[in-house]
Amino acid sequence: MNGCKMLNLNPNLENYILNHTEPESELLKDLNRQTNLKMIYPRMLSGHLQGRILSMISKMISPEYILEIGTFTGYSAICLSEGLTENGKLITIEIDDEIAEFAMNYFEKANLEKKIELLIGDATEKIKNLNQIFDLVFIDGDKKQYADYYDLIFDKIASRGYIIVDNVLWSGKVIKPIEENDFDTKAIVDFNERISNDNRVENVLFPVRDGLMIIRKKL
Repeated sequence: MNGCKMLNLNPNLENYILNHTEPESELLKDLNRQTNLKMIYPRMLSGHLQGRILSMISKMISPEYILEIGTFTGYSAICLSEGLTENGKLITIEIDDEIAEFAMNYFEKANLEKKIELLIGDATEKIKNLNQIFDLVFIDGDKKQYADYYDLIFDKIASRGYIIVDNVLWSGKVIKPIEENDFDTKAIVDFNERISNDNRVENVLFPVRDGLMIIRKKL
């Protein structure tokens, strides 16, 4: 399995799960393979299981507008777009222009260039200029900025809309003593605590790959 492995899961059981989950499309298989061949940190790609989870959630919600923070090579954006309404749109933000070009190539291969808009730059700045109300937001950007993303998007999320946040278990570091200069882990721990204490939302944390939190806005 490509990407981060599911935490503390027997490899045979992991394979069983993947064998009983809808397979990747040929395009996603190719994107997965090319990411592993050409990218320095290919484990950042969502991969088969998480990709199918994102697709399923999106299909359950049938969002008109999706916001993704952190495009990487485009795998998760393609999966999320599978649930868009007929005239729906996904906006994805990536700070690295070279990776963005790689992702855009696959959006075109998937015939999604009219449904996916890719913005290049700092997400904290790009979000400020967005006027849409989003039914679904996927956060997978700079871990130290998770709280900032949350604050910036909250009023742009529809009533009873959803936020999905990746990497909230951070390779299990969230339950270990935090080293003095480990700012990413501290940010994730603080973010998780904040969400758990935010009475405006309800949330559940799934032990999928590196931790996937689903947050529902109550009002």
